[in-house]
Amino acid sequence: MATRREPRFKLCRHLGVNVCGHPKAMKRVDTKKPMRGGQKVSEYGLQLLEKQKIKAYYGILERQFARYFEIAKKSSEMTGVALLKNLECRLDNLVYRIGFARSIRQARQIVNHGHILVNGRKVDIPSYGVKVNDVIALKEKSRTNALFQDNFQGLVAFNVPYIEKNTEQFSAKLIREPMREELPIDVNEILAVELYSK
Repeated sequence: MATRREPRFKLCRHLGVNVCGHPKAMKRVDTKKPMRGGQKVSEYGLQLLEKQKIKAYYGILERQFARYFEIAKKSSEMTGVALLKNLECRLDNLVYRIGFARSIRQARQIVNHGHILVNGRKVDIPSYGVKVNDVIALKEKSRTNALFQDNFQGLVAFNVPYIEKNTEQFSAKLIREPMREELPIDVNEILAVELYSK
């Protein structure tokens, strides 16, 4: 299975946003200097940058992005919004948002290793599409793991209104579809859609 393996902090500095969520990711960025050394970025360059941001936020590769884009095009919603909603409801992303993991990469690994249950059944596919009212929980055996306990109980996770956490049960529920303005990402999805619509 292909995964993104480039240096995370370097990627964050290149994109100009903290896509990995680490507090030190943007530490070496010189805010006085404009991104890309003051070079004027073309329209295509801006569109490409926004697409790269989306891919980096959700830890996906080009073929996966293209597949999600095709699904989003068939939606009744705006293509960009539908694209982000579908990506936000991936199992690995929700495991990260809930607080089981400290990064999207760690969340993907937790899912792959079979630590996550969806509605009481083991799901080890990171791209699994979580539906509204699905309950995501940590396996009973995994709840004693110190790493998971520290992450879930001690980590200040994303406080998003579409996820309802149950700390005692090591679980969370997707109570509704996320709205665009609630997504904790800094991207202009319209530019990414324009790039793929050419």
